[in-house]
Amino acid sequence: MARWIDHLRGERGCSPHTIRAYQSNLSSLSQYLQTREKRLAQAGLLELRAWLSRERLGGQARGSVRSPATMARKVSAVRSFYRWMLREGHIDSSPAARLQSPRVPKKAPRFLDIPEAAAVVEQPHQRGWFQLRNRALLELMYGAGLRVSEAVSLDTTALDLRNNLVRVMGKGRKERIVPFGPPAADALRAWMTEIPSDGPLFLNRFGRRLSSRSAWTITREAGVTNGISGLHPHALRHSCATHLLGAGADLRAIQEQLGHVSLSTTQRYTHVDAAHLLAVYRSAHPLAGTKKED
Repeated sequence: MARWIDHLRGERGCSPHTIRAYQSNLSSLSQYLQTREKRLAQAGLLELRAWLSRERLGGQARGSVRSPATMARKVSAVRSFYRWMLREGHIDSSPAARLQSPRVPKKAPRFLDIPEAAAVVEQPHQRGWFQLRNRALLELMYGAGLRVSEAVSLDTTALDLRNNLVRVMGKGRKERIVPFGPPAADALRAWMTEIPSDGPLFLNRFGRRLSSRSAWTITREAGVTNGISGLHPHALRHSCATHLLGAGADLRAIQEQLGHVSLSTTQRYTHVDAAHLLAVYRSAHPLAGTKKED
């Protein structure tokens, strides 16, 4: 397991969140197999299915079951582990090859209207030093469409404030250069007067790198401050993509901006934008809500 985790971190460039989740899943599987006096290398398809069945019924609430998305991640972790075991010659065939992932319903990405996004990034929670940091963080995640893990891993040297560009290390350790707008640049300039010129871009109160969990809290509290509940960092990323598309940006350009490997991932924003347009039409057009009478 330790060597597999090194593989995830070094070769595949998985995020810390993914590594923690995969490691937790494999530890759970290992403990289950021990009750059957087996090791990970000895597991068969039936044992994997039995473990997944138990995991599915292992929700915290009494009588609850875990969601299809959660179970799909568990299947993904197991498949990844046994593919690596096969590649390294530890097993002759993968017991996970015939595992089927549950069908995960596709949800339209949540995004903010432009006035909502402006309110959230311009009026974050807290005051003083913390407000400067929070505004810079929120403006950059929205302005550049960054993942929260990408934002908190930035160093000051990744910024080019003269040209409004940031060098980002994305999923799979793929680097990209991403533009951002003047509001984000202004917020970053104000924030950088408060921190050392070399080191992590976003700091916590102890002067260490801000964590993803803290960035989630900052985003959620900024939403609450502006009357928006349940706001998360990915909603800012979705908002960036949706607003670019609504303003006429090319899908390929948005794909490069967000660091999507596949264009199909970016194409879901066309559905979001169409749904939003329809909602606006129905609320604004004088004939949209009328019914023809006999």
